Amino acid sequence: MGLYTLLHPHSTKLIKKVVILFEKCSVRQGHHLRGLPPGIARSLDEKLRESNYKDPDLFYRVDIGLPLSKPDSKTKHSQIEALKAVRNDPNMERESRKQTLRINLEETFKEWTTSLAPAHIQKVADHYGIFEHLFGDAYFKPVVPMNISFASGDVEHPVYHGNIIRPSEAVSKPTVTYTSDNNSLWALLLTNLDGHFTDSSKEYIHWFVGNIPGQNIEKGETIVNYLQPFPPKGTGYHRFVFVLYKQERRLDFSKFNLKDVNNFDLESRTFLTLDFYREQQDNLTPAGLSFFQSHWDTSLKNFYHNELQMKEPIFEYDFDPPYIRPQEWFPLRKPFNLYMDKYRILSRSIKNF
Repeated sequence: MGLYTLLHPHSTKLIKKVVILFEKCSVRQGHHLRGLPPGIARSLDEKLRESNYKDPDLFYRVDIGLPLSKPDSKTKHSQIEALKAVRNDPNMERESRKQTLRINLEETFKEWTTSLAPAHIQKVADHYGIFEHLFGDAYFKPVVPMNISFASGDVEHPVYHGNIIRPSEAVSKPTVTYTSDNNSLWALLLTNLDGHFTDSSKEYIHWFVGNIPGQNIEKGETIVNYLQPFPPKGTGYHRFVFVLYKQERRLDFSKFNLKDVNNFDLESRTFLTLDFYREQQDNLTPAGLSFFQSHWDTSLKNFYHNELQMKEPIFEYDFDPPYIRPQEWFPLRKPFNLYMDKYRILSRSIKNF
């Protein structure tokens, strides 16, 4: 007699359930270390630095901006004394811990713009690839802060350093202010680094005002009229960059003048900042930088049809077809209808309907 004949019928059912349960339990597989252990093997950062290595004697960045104004010894001494007084103030520490400390944001922002702002803005611009796509291996510290804002009805949309502004909020040209000497001359440009339709290395210039006396932009010479952002649908965020240049003298920008050309002729607005600066580098020095990001919205449909006189371009990502493993004669644990749909010929399935 076998074992199962001696057991109770209910016992045999229990044994079968236990066996099935053990068959379904996951088995912990052993782990085998491949390659050198951590600490001895190179990290991913080290491998990337080695593969992307550039000779510093051949590849280096050049500062093309205005020099930073260094504070005198008296100002440094007063700043150090102010920091010591703040650190040794128990009331300020207590208010900060209890979240009751009040700070004058206007004075803080003013102090920031005159001290740490140029270095911070440079880091943010490097993060967004602004200098790389504008000037190649050159960069500058924005020593002249600009206040830029778009007016949309009763609402103002300020431009900082990478914030998002919709095309419907930037229909009209912005208000730009900065502090400068009245006897100086300036040039202001607004370009789109990501929006050219035919050449990805080129830009579209959206606004150009040159020979600005001091901070009076209204009295400057408008070389290129303002054109609102128009990022096509499906292309994501576009970077729109304001660059303020200081002129050494009054310049002739008639080569870039588009007043006699249709304001919505995109081919005539093709621009490249690197070529422009190479041509004028003896007469222009970049001093200020601000930029914002913009993406498609529904207001651009009418803009493309009515203003640009073209069909609205729509871009989609072309994904690779999904991988389907070779068909099996007897697929286990797979729904029949879903499995067969993967291998159905599309032309035949269309005829069936």
